[in-house]
Amino acid sequence: MTNDIATLTSLLSRIADALERAAPPATVAPDFEAADAFVWATQPSRFEPVPRVNRVEMDLLQGIDRVRDQLVENTERFARGLAANNALLWGARGMGKSSLVKAAHAHVNRSITDPAAPRLKLVEIHREDIETLPALMAHARAARHRFIVFCDDLSFDADDTSYKSLKAVLEGGIEGRPDNVIFYATSNRRHLLPRDMMENERSTAINPGEAVEEKVSLSDRFGLWLGFHKCSQDEYLAMVEGYVAHHGLPVTEADWRPQALEWATTRGARSGRTAWQFVQDLAGRLGVPLKAA
Repeated sequence: MTNDIATLTSLLSRIADALERAAPPATVAPDFEAADAFVWATQPSRFEPVPRVNRVEMDLLQGIDRVRDQLVENTERFARGLAANNALLWGARGMGKSSLVKAAHAHVNRSITDPAAPRLKLVEIHREDIETLPALMAHARAARHRFIVFCDDLSFDADDTSYKSLKAVLEGGIEGRPDNVIFYATSNRRHLLPRDMMENERSTAINPGEAVEEKVSLSDRFGLWLGFHKCSQDEYLAMVEGYVAHHGLPVTEADWRPQALEWATTRGARSGRTAWQFVQDLAGRLGVPLKAA
């Protein structure tokens, strides 16, 4: 009898342990006071604080004055609780799309001088986690802060249906986007879809005009479209000059200018990213550490 009770107790204990392991983890309320920037992680869903954001100072972003001013103004209105638009930053690679989002966030937060006022939080969501966006929004909806939800390099392939989650959250769902959340995305594609896919669907559809309407309409959810285009040689050199001055590199323009032009030529592109890569190389060769952002 004693052995039977011991066996049963052991069995029940193992069952309880198995059920505990199988149970979903307890939901932990996010601590939005931990940082001004977070990365949205899944399995389990949580906000990972980012103590120091990898960003570029606003003054160093050259050749994008018009779109810079538009995004900063939109972000400032949102931070003050006024009407603002979701923003799609699209266009040429390396021209500062994601850098501008992070710089605008920091710029607006610096203008909040009241320590008791809610801060503007930046939350990055990875492209592959877009389907979990409703869960992210649910956490943000209940918070006192205002949030920029940011997705870098957003685009969709032919067999990808996760864009439907984004469409519903931005404007189409029954709840819609929370008042304290705005969505910023960067993409190399204006309509977030590859051109060959759009043309193929149009050519094979019974009604070509409606074939891609559902997917193309995703970009219409962004009220603010900001285009980034390839920079001129003068703009590229101005970017290099700004970085050289900011980091105090001991080199004259007569020395760095031909090197910068050769650097861009060997890479077949002029952009803010190319300028920054050249300055990193230059600083390394000069033995000068770069300033932290």
